[in-house]
Amino acid sequence: MGCMKFSELSVYLDKLERTSSRIEITKTLSELFIKSSGAEIDKIVYLFLGCLAPRYKGIVFNIAERMMLKALAFAYSLEKKNVTELYKRVGDLGEVAYKLSSKSGSRITDYGSLTVLSVYEKLLHIAQDEGEGSQDRKIKDMAKLLSSLDARSSKFVARIPVGKLRLGFSDKTILDALSWMEAGDKSRKAELEAAYNVLPDVGLLAKAVKEEGIDKAVKKVKPKVGVPVLPMLAQRLKSPTEMIKKMEEVAVEPKFDGLRIQIHFKRSGFNGKKDCKVKAYTRNLNENSWMFPELESVDKHVVSDEIILDTEAIGVDEERKALANFQQTMTRRRKHRIEEIASKVAIKFYVFDVLLADGKSQLKEPYLERRKVLEKTVNKSKLLEIVKYEVTKEPERINALMHQELKEGMEGIMVKRTNSRYVAGRTGWRWVKMKEEEKAKAKLVDTIDCVVLGYTRGRGRRAGFGIGQFLVGVITGQKIQTITKVGTGLTDDQFRELKKRLSKFETKEKPKGYEVPKDLEPDYWVGPKLVVELAADEITKSPKHTSGYALRFPRLVKFRDDKSATSATTVSEVKKLFKLQ
Repeated sequence: MGCMKFSELSVYLDKLERTSSRIEITKTLSELFIKSSGAEIDKIVYLFLGCLAPRYKGIVFNIAERMMLKALAFAYSLEKKNVTELYKRVGDLGEVAYKLSSKSGSRITDYGSLTVLSVYEKLLHIAQDEGEGSQDRKIKDMAKLLSSLDARSSKFVARIPVGKLRLGFSDKTILDALSWMEAGDKSRKAELEAAYNVLPDVGLLAKAVKEEGIDKAVKKVKPKVGVPVLPMLAQRLKSPTEMIKKMEEVAVEPKFDGLRIQIHFKRSGFNGKKDCKVKAYTRNLNENSWMFPELESVDKHVVSDEIILDTEAIGVDEERKALANFQQTMTRRRKHRIEEIASKVAIKFYVFDVLLADGKSQLKEPYLERRKVLEKTVNKSKLLEIVKYEVTKEPERINALMHQELKEGMEGIMVKRTNSRYVAGRTGWRWVKMKEEEKAKAKLVDTIDCVVLGYTRGRGRRAGFGIGQFLVGVITGQKIQTITKVGTGLTDDQFRELKKRLSKFETKEKPKGYEVPKDLEPDYWVGPKLVVELAADEITKSPKHTSGYALRFPRLVKFRDDKSATSATTVSEVKKLFKLQ
């Protein structure tokens, strides 16, 4: 059993908070991992990432800031208004906890002696407490935990449930540190990342590496039903001639404007539960099975006993006998009245790949072999339909198929190398997408997914919206760099919706990792939570924006609720798009 004291862990948390150097963060994490035991390393990893489990498990605290303020008041025997006043002055719940704990001093016998495992278990209990009266119980249990910790520990524990830990690193840094732990450098990072792509639970991977070493841990990894695989993504190329040059023989598929969904099916049921045979995950690795009650009948449409399918979920407009657009499909994102909404917007899953079939991984099989497995295991129905494809080596045929799909209302085409394995992310010229240009004059061949960094107050007519324009960025490594401000092309309803969403993510200080010039700083910062899809006339080089690029006449296409900040467009992708112009 692990027995590291949480007070010892908080020393590392404090050091990491004050460190900006990526290599120093990696070395510090590596040093901590060497000290930790196999029983606690996974918990340490989760806590350092500000969570209790990987995203796909859906364990959330459901503790708002007002609840944490009540817990702090209760923990240190103060009036809530006094705690709220202090919070308004310092703007950080962690600092509030630190100040209040420092003043209160030790009041109980086990003060400062709690282990990492016991703090983790207490936080997990709080997160999983549901039902009538759970809010009050969460507040009381949180207060009890805070009052049992030293001041430095309470600072970090107060931040975790409200998503404000702000250490500024992600799963990829943990992989770097695991390599450093065993090899003393980043030389094992590629192997660890390949394993993580298949089994994206960095805590579980850290535990396996700690107990068995990298070689054994990586060798054991394979797709598992109930654990989402990181999705394969498409590159961008404008020229079919260039596609054939880079990819040789290709398969051309229609490109849908839907929601990317990974379907996991187990005929015997998950955890032996016969009534839970199917799970659905977004490309963001969040489980959203509740959105698709019709998937409960998927067992009638697949031959395999265990299967993982890559699909695009599309709303079907029954009246017009046509496919609905992305926004209509996304009306299902609210759990409230889902049965009623599902009856209005029928869903069909267009299946284009298979990752696992009857316990056998298909990831290393070439595209055409995976297609044969699909044909054998999925039956065409109103629920599932295998996406059509055509194999070609001719650029002219790619162009013809592109025009044909656009005429049929598709978004464009996907061009896939026929001998390609299924590889997570955008690596190599394996998959390429080709989309319709929004305007004939537009030079930009695709949309860009940007992270909202902050917003400015509305003036004039927009004063009532509370927002006038917003600043967005693209990612490079662990940083987010600015690319444009957006203030036009939104409807009044979109402005109101945007303000409502961003208000939830406001933060007093500029989040770690944001690279924003002084003259572009917004009135309000927001955490990297909201991704928006933008169209623009063109990309230009910019000495002003930290990405080195800017968007000319940017406009909002849609909110990307299916994407996280880590899956937004990268600076290197923007550079490629710039060249494609």
